Amino acid sequence: MADKQQPPYLNLAELTASQFLEIWKHYDADGNGYIEGKELENFIRELQRVRRGAGVEIQMKEFMEKYDKNADGRIEISELAQILPTEENFLLCFRQCVRSSAEFMETWRKYDADCSGYIEANELKSFLLDLLKKANRHYDDRKLQEYTQTILKMFDANGDGKLGLSEMARLLPVQENFLLRFQGMKLSAEEFNAIFTFYDRDGNGYIDSNELDALLKDLYEKNKKEMDIKKLTAYKKNILSLSHGGKLYRRELEMILCTEPL
Repeated sequence: MADKQQPPYLNLAELTASQFLEIWKHYDADGNGYIEGKELENFIRELQRVRRGAGVEIQMKEFMEKYDKNADGRIEISELAQILPTEENFLLCFRQCVRSSAEFMETWRKYDADCSGYIEANELKSFLLDLLKKANRHYDDRKLQEYTQTILKMFDANGDGKLGLSEMARLLPVQENFLLRFQGMKLSAEEFNAIFTFYDRDGNGYIDSNELDALLKDLYEKNKKEMDIKKLTAYKKNILSLSHGGKLYRRELEMILCTEPL
């Protein structure tokens, strides 16, 4: 076991999944899912020390401009994966994103095979296996199991051995929350129609139950509300009680957006 007082493994040419996790836990000392503040200063200082030996100088400003992709002043797991030399197959886990919450929810429904409201270890393993197959990468079951357990330890914030909706959303981020385009705006008819059209993915003139999942996920995240499948399901049930046979038309959508202002 690495000495807790010493930053582990930063001098290695390539990290395994387990070594990457140990580095993450070492620097994310408060366990909040980010390397920030004093943690970030310590990390950059130690990385500077290691890489200076290889003739590489790291300046704080240039470092953050290069790696802090969302410019929030801190380093998250996916950003750390771009900084450290880590197994290529494991890096696939951090290079995945989906274009919209509709695609995210489709993925969620696919891998939550037992409809439990969670992505459990065996379901996460199936997700990671499909990533490797899609990328035509060789893998063995031992490594796949290591990746599964490592990802669980990284993203399972409450330690229940499975990923909830918000935890899975950190692993599989959406490129853009569509509703953020209208943040703080009073919607014109044209803008309202743009929102309706975006979430009515099949263009049949109403938003069905699955399409509504994506809309509600975006609403929760836009309003910085804690999101889990139970809350989303309960909220959806209340909304669909106002609808016609589980079909959400423009009038009902307008009521939702008035209740949850943009």
